[in-house]
Amino acid sequence: MPVELDWENLGFSYMKLPYRYIAYYKNGQWEEGRLTDDATLHISESSPALHYGQQAFEGLKAYRTKSGVIQLFRPDENAKRLQRTADRLLMPQVPTDMFIKACKQVTKANEDYVPPYGTGGTLYLRPLLIGVGDIIGVKPADEYIFTVFAMPVGNYFKGGLVPTNFLIQDEYDRAAPHGTGAAKVGGNYAASLLPGDQAKKAGFSDVIYLDPATHTKIEEVGSANFFGITANNEFITPISPSILPSITKYSLLYLAEKRLGLKAIESDVFVDDLEKFTEAGACGTAAVISPIGGVQNGDAFHVFYSETEVGPVTQQLYDELTGIQFGDIEAPEGWIVIVD
Repeated sequence: MPVELDWENLGFSYMKLPYRYIAYYKNGQWEEGRLTDDATLHISESSPALHYGQQAFEGLKAYRTKSGVIQLFRPDENAKRLQRTADRLLMPQVPTDMFIKACKQVTKANEDYVPPYGTGGTLYLRPLLIGVGDIIGVKPADEYIFTVFAMPVGNYFKGGLVPTNFLIQDEYDRAAPHGTGAAKVGGNYAASLLPGDQAKKAGFSDVIYLDPATHTKIEEVGSANFFGITANNEFITPISPSILPSITKYSLLYLAEKRLGLKAIESDVFVDDLEKFTEAGACGTAAVISPIGGVQNGDAFHVFYSETEVGPVTQQLYDELTGIQFGDIEAPEGWIVIVD
C-alpha cells in the first residue's frame, strides 16, 4: 500500500519507520549487520555512551529523482567523517563499504517513505555509533553498536529557502580549543541547547558561535556552517580546528569555483568585518542552505542582502546543489550512489 503523508509539509521530526540497520562489535571485530523492525536499542545501564559520551553520529539524505531512481549524496564522505570521529573517541571505525551498504539497505527497505520528486522532501538517514557494555570506569568500551535509521523530512528551518536572522553572542562556546569541535559527537550539540534556546526565545533562528579562543571570528551557525559572498565574487567559509567539516560546505566550495566561477576560500571570518559580505548563509545536510538575512551583534544589527529576499548567488548555489542531489543536474564524478 502506498504511504500517504503530507509530503510537502513534513518539517524535520522523528518518524518510526518499518526498518533500520544494526551491527554489533564484539571480540575485536564487527559482526554481520542486519535489518530489524525493532526501534529500541537494548544496552547495559553502564554503557560508556550514556555516562562518558562515547558516541558519534552522522546525517545524510536519500533523494528521489524525476525518473523515480533513489540516490545518496556523497555517503563515502560521511563514512570518512565518522571514521575520523571514531578515532578521536577511541572507537572502532565502521568500514566505508559497510557504512554505505547499511545506508542503502535502510533506504531500500523503507523506499515507500522516500518523498516523491518535486515535493522538496528527502529521506534523512541517521547513522549512530555508540560504546556499550558493562563498563563503569572512564575508559573505552569493549563492545559497540552501529545502527542506521531513517525518516522522511522537509526543511530544517521553518519556511525553507527564506532569510532568517541569527544572534551573535560570546557568552557560550559550542566547543573548546583543541577539543571535539571537529568531531560529530553529541556533547557538542548538548552544549548548544541552552544558547540556542535563548536565541529562539529572543526571536532569532539560532546562535552564531565565535571561535572559543578569542571570540573574534565566526565559526558555526547553530549546527550548520557559515558562508559569505563578497562583492568581489568570493565564496568564503571559516577555517578552524574546532569547526565540524561539513560535507555540504565542501561541496559548495567546489561548486562555487567549478560551476559558478567564484573564488572559493577557507579563511578566518572576523565578526567585525561583516560589511564585506553582500550575502551570507548557513549550510549543512539538514539545513541544506539557509540564507542569513541579518545578525544581531551586541547593540548592532547587520543586514546582508535582505531580510526578506534570497540573494542571487545564494539562490544559484542552492539550485546547483539541490539539482545535483535530485538528479536534475549532472554531478561531479563519485558524488552520487544509486540505491538499487
